[in-house]
Amino acid sequence: MDSHSTGRHTLFDLELDPEQLLRLTWARNASINEADAEAAMERVNLLCGQNRHPMLVDMATTADVSRGARAVFGRPCQASRIALLGSSPVDRVLANFFLGISKLPCPTRFFTSEADALAWLKLR
Repeated sequence: MDSHSTGRHTLFDLELDPEQLLRLTWARNASINEADAEAAMERVNLLCGQNRHPMLVDMATTADVSRGARAVFGRPCQASRIALLGSSPVDRVLANFFLGISKLPCPTRFFTSEADALAWLKLR
């Protein structure tokens, strides 16, 4: 597992699991800015190398995603499909805002059930 820290706090964890699924988990109450998004996408691309993999993004309890971060997330990366996983009405609002205004580089959907998200990601 790869972690990215800013100061004293871990901002996100990233791993490529044995099933070749990327798992990106943002820290509780994360306010994601452009630099944070750049760091996450750089790590995704480094971990994948030349291969593309489906990615589960656990954004539950994310506090905010800046306009600059949304622009970064709208660029192509080595994720072949992205499932955004949230648990609260705030997560749904953030995801719908992102999904509604961004031109996304790969199929992307929001889920409140990890099992449903994983099933969709495995469709490849």
